[in-house]
Amino acid sequence: MVLDYILVFFGLLILASYHLWLLLYILHRPTKTVIGINAINRRLWVQIMMEDPIKNGVLAVQTLRNNIMASTLMASTSIMLCSLIAVLMTNYTNNENKGLARANYFSILLCFLVSFLLNIQSVRYYSHASILINVPPKCHGERGRASEYVASMVNRGSFCWSLGLRACYFSFPLFLWVLGAMATVASSLVMVVVLYFLDIYLDWGEQGEIV
Repeated sequence: MVLDYILVFFGLLILASYHLWLLLYILHRPTKTVIGINAINRRLWVQIMMEDPIKNGVLAVQTLRNNIMASTLMASTSIMLCSLIAVLMTNYTNNENKGLARANYFSILLCFLVSFLLNIQSVRYYSHASILINVPPKCHGERGRASEYVASMVNRGSFCWSLGLRACYFSFPLFLWVLGAMATVASSLVMVVVLYFLDIYLDWGEQGEIV
């Protein structure tokens, strides 16, 4: 049982180390990552939408509404899975591996709870942005500062959604814990390789920075 805990911890450490490296890579070379490139383009999109809110207002609100729906779907799925896992935790009666099973279920439950909270926070940011993005330009003393603030709201909403999705990713190796600790380590290694190809994009160039 102790070996299981060590191997599972090692598998999760692999995932955590990759995401720490990805965070540093985003901060220092944002145009080489999908997250950084998307953040730059969201900022440009907000600036374009706010240049003519009468013409672009409907498009902006519809786009943000689609993002709210995606976050709501993730939040609903996460809280539903939390309820299911809570039922499994309370009904588990096998005394032989009861402690190990509870640790497994609790870890998965924690992942989905974090995902739920992050997606709710994402809905909050998108809701604020959907109102602010259509405020008439004459109401702002400094138009550039207003668009930067709205862009930060949109980017924060997207970052929370991405983090919520990453929390769900962390649950996959924990689900495979039922097959053994080695399955958790192997799935963590495979996930890191897959995520690397999803997160890194080297053909964008060096233009642009995240503000």
